[in-house]
Amino acid sequence: FFRMSRTSRARSAAHITARELTLSRFARTIVRGLNLTVSPESKIALVGENGAGKSTVLSALAGTLEPSSGEVSAHGRIAVAEQELSADNGRTVDDAVDFAIRQSRAALKDLDRAAEELSEGLAGADDHYAEALDRATAIDAWNAELRVSIALESLGAETRRDRPLRELSVGQRYRVRLACLLGGDAEILLLDEPTNHLDAHGLDFLTASLTGRNGGFVVVSHDRRLLADVAETFVDLDPSSDGRPRVYGGGYSAYLTSRAAETARWEQLHAGQTAEADRLRGKLSEAQSRLSTGWRPEKGTGKHQRASRAPGVVQAVKRRQEELDAHTVAAPEPPKRLMVPDYKVSVGGTLLAADEVTVEGRLRTPVTFALSAGDRLLVRGPNGAGKSTLLSALTGRLEPSGGRVHCHSAAKIGVLTQESESDVPTLSMGQQRRRVLAGVLAEHPDVLILDEPTNHLSVAAVDDLTEALESMNAAVVVATHDRVMLDAYAHWPTVTIGG
Repeated sequence: FFRMSRTSRARSAAHITARELTLSRFARTIVRGLNLTVSPESKIALVGENGAGKSTVLSALAGTLEPSSGEVSAHGRIAVAEQELSADNGRTVDDAVDFAIRQSRAALKDLDRAAEELSEGLAGADDHYAEALDRATAIDAWNAELRVSIALESLGAETRRDRPLRELSVGQRYRVRLACLLGGDAEILLLDEPTNHLDAHGLDFLTASLTGRNGGFVVVSHDRRLLADVAETFVDLDPSSDGRPRVYGGGYSAYLTSRAAETARWEQLHAGQTAEADRLRGKLSEAQSRLSTGWRPEKGTGKHQRASRAPGVVQAVKRRQEELDAHTVAAPEPPKRLMVPDYKVSVGGTLLAADEVTVEGRLRTPVTFALSAGDRLLVRGPNGAGKSTLLSALTGRLEPSGGRVHCHSAAKIGVLTQESESDVPTLSMGQQRRRVLAGVLAEHPDVLILDEPTNHLSVAAVDDLTEALESMNAAVVVATHDRVMLDAYAHWPTVTIGG
């Protein structure tokens, strides 16, 4: 009982606390007055439009970004998974694992030393051993290696420990990092778009890991299914009536309901304020009219009488202006909807076709299909099966080793790859993604090929895109692991690659 009580106290001491946190990016305030406490019991989702500051808040909570004002205090074992992960020269998968479970290994070494002291009968050995055992038990140090190994396997990450990180793709590196975090020693996790680069099996493992986690987390994700499954508290960074972030409890459905109700109240308040402002504006106009003409007395009235009435009219104008200023209210900022252009495809016949297409060593499953305007194709399969390889072959960036690809000579092909960057470095990753996608759509492609199109987009943007792709006149090919999108497109013709 004593050890369990001490363990509980040690774990509950971990925290991240933000007080009146205000954050700026490129001289623009994006988050103002955030108050938030993250504990080992917290299951928090940061939500908001692209550019609302979700990744910026995570950086501040992690201590890698200095607040413009307010403060962040932190204690305990905190780990961060960023959207991008660079590969340091010479570092291997095993190095990443060592770092993730370094506290467990240190605790076990300390326990071994304490056991030796106990066997030698040294003074204070009993207390040292009890404390060392408490620390090892608190983080389940004996199973740390196994936890990471299971996570590497379940996420489809590289399991060869001697493999240099620089040899891995962006997606492979991220899965290694995520596996180390999920299986590692951290009490609190800060996760930025953890579903990127995960297939269905990996998504299921991530969901189960966070749901059953004996520790807290803050997650930023566009994956609506993940948010619904794992998060209990939602911190909404989108505009509000007073400009401050909103915190909602009760899970995803309660968040959506509460957010909609608050937005409706804000819009109602704005409508009332606007009506009042219109009324006051009319009163101001009347006062201004009296100032220019209305206060002038009839002919023959003395100058003194005219002069004595003028200040009163001027004061009335000033008072009306002050009343008008006092009744202005910031209009609710409309949602940044993802606008997909409505256009017709003029090219007839088959726009894009594949006949038994394979790529040696990368796409073993032969693929055959033919698409005309308005046709749809969903590409499914686990990581590494060859989905992106197939799309590269369809766009001509990769030559098939078997079969052939036919593209209509007059057809315009629009392509969105898994990872994309714009030429505007001041934008967030989500804003960059929206910009690149908008650029592809603005070209009015006859065939639209999208590889993991939901990566980095906001939940609202994903909803808009999911709906828009259903009605486009272009032929559309989508490769995705997004579970809500897969459900929405379950009726599409499907190519399944690999297992």
